[in-house]
Amino acid sequence: MAKGIFPRMDISEIINALTGWGFPVTQPQLVHPTAEFVESVYFACLQQVTELNQESLREPVQSALDAAQLEDRELYSGALGANLILYHITRLARAARIDDFHAKDLYQPERDRTLIILSAFINFVKFTEQYCEKFVKDLRQRSATLLVERDQLTQQVEEIEGSIEDLKAKIATDEPRRIQLQEENNALRAKLFATKEFQVAAVQEVEKLKAEKNSLIKRREVLNGEINSLSEAISRTNSRIVQSPERIKKTISTMSHTTQEDKKIVALNEAKSRDLNIKISALLNIEKDIRGCVEQLQTIEKEVKALQQSQKELAEVKDHLDDKKIERNELKMKQERVQKQLANALEKLERAQRHAEDKKQASQRTIERLQREYDEMVLERKDNDRQVEELRSEANMVEEKMADHLRTSELELTELLAEYWKLRHETDLFMETLANKLNMRVTAE
Repeated sequence: MAKGIFPRMDISEIINALTGWGFPVTQPQLVHPTAEFVESVYFACLQQVTELNQESLREPVQSALDAAQLEDRELYSGALGANLILYHITRLARAARIDDFHAKDLYQPERDRTLIILSAFINFVKFTEQYCEKFVKDLRQRSATLLVERDQLTQQVEEIEGSIEDLKAKIATDEPRRIQLQEENNALRAKLFATKEFQVAAVQEVEKLKAEKNSLIKRREVLNGEINSLSEAISRTNSRIVQSPERIKKTISTMSHTTQEDKKIVALNEAKSRDLNIKISALLNIEKDIRGCVEQLQTIEKEVKALQQSQKELAEVKDHLDDKKIERNELKMKQERVQKQLANALEKLERAQRHAEDKKQASQRTIERLQREYDEMVLERKDNDRQVEELRSEANMVEEKMADHLRTSELELTELLAEYWKLRHETDLFMETLANKLNMRVTAE
């Protein structure tokens, strides 16, 4: 048997409750339930709580089948729809504290279990309507707020889409320039690498020439020192020399030959020095060109970094666009769900208004009946007031008789008490006299 915390209802109470919700049923349908009838009446109870109905479950079933791309859609459509129906009704049964609800109760219903389950469902729906009214009101307020937020977000999405379109147009306009800059960048990069290799070779050659120049300068200094020392030696030698013409001639010819050789070496060294100066000037010019190339490369690197930053920002904008598209899709889905909930809430409100109108008419009839009963009660009250006056007069007479009787009874009681104490005193005297004569000791108790 099904278990639940709600009391079991009669068939007439179940019929009245379902009829009040706009779902008329008959007693034979409840006595002999069928699968179609049970499914529809369970969904009527489910719709009162969750606003779900059989129509609202068709769209997710079709969406799931479209996403799966199955061949036998009809076969899977029926099975998936039945599974969803059983899932939602089982949730309602668990909420109504019917833990042993299963598919047999839906597709092979029994009379007793169906009545117990319907009793639990109806009591649960009445409980939610009675104690969850504030929650429903808050939910409607939140729904209105969500509609306003949806409009604002829709406007923001449109603005973002416009901005994205502008960015796309700007990107499309800048695309040829970007390609041109990229090609120029590649060409300058290749030129930079070639120039760098040439610079390395030139720097090595400059270092080599500097080393040669330093060695030549040192050698020239050595030669100048030797020439000075030779001049001093010549001066010393001239001072010591014997004035012999032949020896002087020989010495002069030797020194002339040595001087010519030294002049040749000096001229050669000066030529090498001029060549080195020319090469150093050329190397300085090359160094200036290399510095210009380096500056151009730095400018190109800055432009490359700016281009990479622009590409990065473009990727971030694309990611932001994808996120906004996903968020827009989610908002559309939320909007559809809120619209469905709003439609269901309006339908429920209309049913509640009709039910309230019926209750109002019944209350009016009840008020009229109570007014008639009140008028009859007024007449009866007048008769009762007259009878009460009569009874009150009789009660006064009875009270007077009771007072006379009490006074008479008190007098008689006083006389009886006086006789009692008199008799008791005489009895005590007799007992004392008898005890004295019989020599007995009497103690008072």
